[in-house]
Amino acid sequence: MDVTMDGTKQQRRGNTRQRIQDVALELFAEQGYEKTSLREIAERLDVTKAALYYHFKTKEEILVSLFEDLTRPIQDLIEWGEGQPHTLAVKLEIVRRYSRALGEAGPLFRFMQENQATVRELRIGDTFKDRMRDLRGIFVDPDAPLTDQVRCISAMFTLHAGMFVMQDLEGDPEKKREAVLEVALDLVTQAHQGSGGSGGSGGSV
Repeated sequence: MDVTMDGTKQQRRGNTRQRIQDVALELFAEQGYEKTSLREIAERLDVTKAALYYHFKTKEEILVSLFEDLTRPIQDLIEWGEGQPHTLAVKLEIVRRYSRALGEAGPLFRFMQENQATVRELRIGDTFKDRMRDLRGIFVDPDAPLTDQVRCISAMFTLHAGMFVMQDLEGDPEKKREAVLEVALDLVTQAHQGSGGSGGSGGSV
C-alpha cells in the first residue's frame, strides 16, 4: 500500500490544486479539521491566501474535492460492476480493485475514520454512505443465504480494517496488505460456494 501511495504522491506533487489538497489533508490529520484555517494551509504551502482562494474558497470545498478525486476509482468500480454478472470471478475482481482504491485513498479514509463527527456534518458523509451502499449492491447477491451475504460484507470491512487496525501489527506493509486481501478473497469464495455457485472454477479473471 505504501508503494502505491508514494507513487500517487509523486504524480500529484506538480499540480497546485492537488498540492493544496495534500497539504490541507496533512494539516487536518495533524490538528483536526475544525482547528485548521485556510491561512495555515496557505502558510504551509508558502502561497498567499488570495492564491489559495483562486482554487478553493472554503475548507469544505477542499475536503469535498479530495473526496471526489480520491474516491473516483470506487465510483468507476461501481459503474463497471453494475454491468457484470454475480459470478465468483467478478466478485474477486471487485475485491482486488477495491483494495487498490482504498490504498490510493488511504490518508483520506484514515482522516474520515478519525473525524467521524466532522464527516457526518459535511455532505461527504452522505455521499460516502451512498457509495458504500452502491458498492454493496454490485458485490452482494440479494438471493444468497444471509450468512453468505454477511461473508461478502465482512470481506469489505476486512479491507477497511487493513487500513486502520492492521497498522499496529508488526510486519512489512505490503505483506500485511496482501494478507488482508487474501482473507477478503477467501470470505468471498466461501460465500460463493455456500450459495451453490461455481466455487473455485471462476476464480481467475
